[in-house]
Amino acid sequence: MTSDDTSTSEAGAAGYTAPDLALFGDGHVERYLQTDGAVGHAWNGVTCLLLWTVGRRTGQRRVNPLIYGRDGDDYLVIASQGGAPNHPGWYHNLLAQPEVEVQVEADRFTARARTAEGEERDRLWTLMAARWPNYDEYTKRTTRRIPVVVLERV
Repeated sequence: MTSDDTSTSEAGAAGYTAPDLALFGDGHVERYLQTDGAVGHAWNGVTCLLLWTVGRRTGQRRVNPLIYGRDGDDYLVIASQGGAPNHPGWYHNLLAQPEVEVQVEADRFTARARTAEGEERDRLWTLMAARWPNYDEYTKRTTRRIPVVVLERV
């Protein structure tokens, strides 16, 4: 699935559920694109989108499959990287260039990304952790505040 769930070493830890990684990374992206999301949109009981960012150093387009949720018309993704000590590269990229491309099933569109803050962040975190409880477990693996990203269609 998502390059955001990189660690399965604690699969037996209380509260953590190891995902099925039969569809993961580049293979996930390839199948999603080939089938307009018929394969890859549903993953381990959640839904995934594809997020394209522009590399902040290379200028190259990068794509990542990510679990998403909704808040009204907005799409939500979490920059967890499985609780790694650093933010994922895609998050750094969208901070440098917040205009991104998103694909949800066959719907591909431009969006503006922003990091939720304060009460909004707390509310959206709760919403997303209800969808993917591993997010709460990831907070125990890192000292960083894991960002909640809002993708607003433009």
